[in-house]
Amino acid sequence: MKMLAITAAIVSAGLTTPDNTISVISREFTYSSAPFPSAHASTIVETDEGLVAAWFGGTAEKHPDVAIWSARRDGAGWSPPMEIAKGVQPDGRQFPTWNPVLIQFPSGPLVLFYKVGPSPSKWWGMVTASDDHGRTWATPARLPNGILGPIRAKPVLFDDGTLLAGSSTEDHGWQVHMERLRARDKNQGTKDQEGRAGARAWMAWITSPAAWTRTEALSAPDRFAAIQPTILVHSATTFQILCRTEQGVIAESWSSDGGGTWSPLKATALPNPSAGIDAVSLPGGRFLLAYNPSSANRHTLAVSLSADGVSWSQPFVVEEGPGEYSYPAMIVTRDGLVHLTYTWRRERIRHVTLRVSANPSAAGTPRPGG
Repeated sequence: MKMLAITAAIVSAGLTTPDNTISVISREFTYSSAPFPSAHASTIVETDEGLVAAWFGGTAEKHPDVAIWSARRDGAGWSPPMEIAKGVQPDGRQFPTWNPVLIQFPSGPLVLFYKVGPSPSKWWGMVTASDDHGRTWATPARLPNGILGPIRAKPVLFDDGTLLAGSSTEDHGWQVHMERLRARDKNQGTKDQEGRAGARAWMAWITSPAAWTRTEALSAPDRFAAIQPTILVHSATTFQILCRTEQGVIAESWSSDGGGTWSPLKATALPNPSAGIDAVSLPGGRFLLAYNPSSANRHTLAVSLSADGVSWSQPFVVEEGPGEYSYPAMIVTRDGLVHLTYTWRRERIRHVTLRVSANPSAAGTPRPGG
């Protein structure tokens, strides 16, 4: 732990953009030791008690022993990793788990979406929930047939309780679609002393077929083999998704009706080495994208700023070197800081805290009226 603290101090003092728009406040690992050699595909969320991160860990990706692990961070640092879900079946077989996604419902529990199955082309969606900020978890349940839940990047939660998730399938080529979870009836289920609905009530709703709708695929795989969309909210009606592809670029699609219908996928100017991406909306209306700024490899992880989701600043390198730095997940916490987790050489999960100033000079082209 002392070595990590020293590293954070060095980075905080020296790693910034030329105009100080982006600066690294700290960097650390979410754990110093674990009972598994490999980790990948992290997710992060803020709760009333601090940060919670999750990832899949085991012998190696696709190995049957790969489970979902989690750690909580308060003022004292990260808790030891804890196994919270695995792919054991009623007949005793065990399948690997994949791509956890955490979301905190403001009036409900902390919810974890994840996948189970022998491969991405054969997996299915699962969900579990926690009433105590990630300390304990309910018995996992399967999502309705045809629903996978947020496939890798976090979903968008609207004021009315509706959840919009970017999803994708890989069984007939890579295809992106969107899934929507309708707002839960606030009178359903039991509530705790603070008036919040419990994990069981939320899981009953989330696993109900009547709660979900999904779009058709947004593009044929022979045009864009795309998966794992991240969502940018421009207004109450205008949304944009950015997607990983096998075509060497990030692809995008737009909706002008609140996510009901979407334009066909098209290429952006951003490179992509067939690797996961994530984006967040910043206070003031700008967007921050975390990605690998290469069409060839995952050796560099960077972030870029944009005011319109179209023009992006030069990449600000968060980490680079031999090995893989990939699958970023980002949130903006209540204090305005950006928290980024990502795969570090497939060995551990790194957590980096960023400060993004109000200086718009590196933010791209302003939006009309903005």
